Amino acid sequence: MIIGAERKEARQQGGTEAWTTVKRGLSLSPEIRKGMLFTFALASVATAGRIIIPVGIQQILDGGLSEGGADMTFVGRMALVSLLAVVITAIATGLMHLRLAVTSEVALSNLRVRAFRHIHDLSMLHQASEQRGVLVARVTSDIDQISRFMQWAGLMILVNGGQAILAMVVMAAYSWQLFLTVVALLPVILFSIRWFQKRLAAAYLVVREKVGRMLGALAEAVAGASVIRAYGIEDRVRADLGRVIEEHRAAAVRAGGMTSGFSGVSELLTSAVTAAVLVVGTVLAVGGDTSVGTVVAFIFLVQLMIVPIQLFGEAINEAQGAAAGWKRVLDVLDIPPDVADPGPDGIDIPSGSLGIRFEGVTFRYPRPGEAARDATGTTALEDVSVELAPRSHVAVVGETGSGKTTFAKLATRLMDASEGEVLLGGVDVTRVRFSSLRHRVVMVPQDGMLFRGTILENVQMGKPGVARADVEQAFVSLGLTGWLSELGQGLDTPVGERGGSLSVGERQLVTLVRAAIADPDLLVLDEATSAVDPATEVRISRALGSLTEGRTVITIAHRLSTAEAADRVLVFDLGRIAQDGPHRRLVGEPGPYRHLHEAWERGAVKQPTRSR
Repeated sequence: MIIGAERKEARQQGGTEAWTTVKRGLSLSPEIRKGMLFTFALASVATAGRIIIPVGIQQILDGGLSEGGADMTFVGRMALVSLLAVVITAIATGLMHLRLAVTSEVALSNLRVRAFRHIHDLSMLHQASEQRGVLVARVTSDIDQISRFMQWAGLMILVNGGQAILAMVVMAAYSWQLFLTVVALLPVILFSIRWFQKRLAAAYLVVREKVGRMLGALAEAVAGASVIRAYGIEDRVRADLGRVIEEHRAAAVRAGGMTSGFSGVSELLTSAVTAAVLVVGTVLAVGGDTSVGTVVAFIFLVQLMIVPIQLFGEAINEAQGAAAGWKRVLDVLDIPPDVADPGPDGIDIPSGSLGIRFEGVTFRYPRPGEAARDATGTTALEDVSVELAPRSHVAVVGETGSGKTTFAKLATRLMDASEGEVLLGGVDVTRVRFSSLRHRVVMVPQDGMLFRGTILENVQMGKPGVARADVEQAFVSLGLTGWLSELGQGLDTPVGERGGSLSVGERQLVTLVRAAIADPDLLVLDEATSAVDPATEVRISRALGSLTEGRTVITIAHRLSTAEAADRVLVFDLGRIAQDGPHRRLVGEPGPYRHLHEAWERGAVKQPTRSR
């Protein structure tokens, strides 16, 4: 009894939560609510119109036919009324479908945009902590689930539910004896449908899981084709693929068999109800308690009642899926953006050369559910205070995990400090509008991320709307026209997905030109000369020389040759600035920088050149 009560309470709580979610979702999608009464009116007309046909048949059989013959005037009038009802029903149904399709897609596309923008407003730290596939699913499959419900299941519940209720009302008005005959068999129908629906839902859940595993295995096999061939493990991969494909086949066959069984039982039950109506109706008609037209109308009404009931369980499952999808989307929207744009209340960075100052800055990684200012996790930076002069070139060095990347992300406001302030041009960075910040401050990451399209399109992302001639001039100013001409298609060269058609070094060259087009006052570089061939490294170094001229530059230096050329070196150790000064002085002092430089020199010994 206790377990049953707990299950009942859980179902009630789940139903309440689902209803709350749907109400909140509708509040965020005013396009759906707009014109809702008109949609209900169309649904009412579509529902009532379906009942007209059985009523018309009853009227024709009972009022238009007699022993003396047929009253063709009456039959024609009723046929015309029935035809008119069919036309009106078709028009109302079409308009209802059209309105729901348009309004739901408009509303859900706006919801997608809102969710996507909110994800972009989250800090890099939060995005890194989430699986990207999960975030993508929030604006794709979860909202698709809501769309299916709005255009199919929701419509089915609305129209077919009203149809079943109206059919039962008409049946009760025609003959209470036949109505009770149908009602007596209704519990058997409901029990059978519910029994099958539970098992079908479980069976197709297994199918979806197997589909996910199969697609995952296929994607991994395609993406890793070169590794598979290199290690000669084709047989093993084929065996793994064969297993997951067979599991999917077996699950789909089981679900299909159960669906066939459900269809057969549904037809059997419908036939049983129809037969019962015919038997009881015949007895009543012979006794004069009902008419032939009423019995025939009942047969049609039984169909109009049972079919919606058969589909109702599937519609409820879709509704539960839509509520779950809506909740997942709302969960993303409920995440407070810890790097929020102050918007109209913000200010612009003062014009002119840009300096940056850290005042008592501490950064702790937030635990799940914590905001940046309330973070209690691992400390990455602790009480950092430093000022970088305008147009200075500062190298940031340190061992892995010392805090140098965190320093750069705080400077560009990809994350916010837990304590202290970061000031750009004397202004607290949290008060600066994103439009001003992203125009004046640019970070070039080490991985050289490119988007599908051409080199021209990727460079133009640095300054939307920039002319092709300006892009060409940027390549000239960075000394990269020779490399560009080697590509054959020049600026129109496709870069492939994530820039895969270009080498690592070539992707870095494109990102440098993109930064040059943006023309920032503060440039943050994450060592753009690592993992490239010597010729490309020379090109990158020359491009960097032109790009950094006249700007404030912070470089996360992995190769200490970069630190040697900098005006100033910040040495991070365990989240603090351990040393600060020019390379020449630091390399001669005992401390972490000298150890790093000595280790780098030992690893940077040049290999002997090959004789030609």
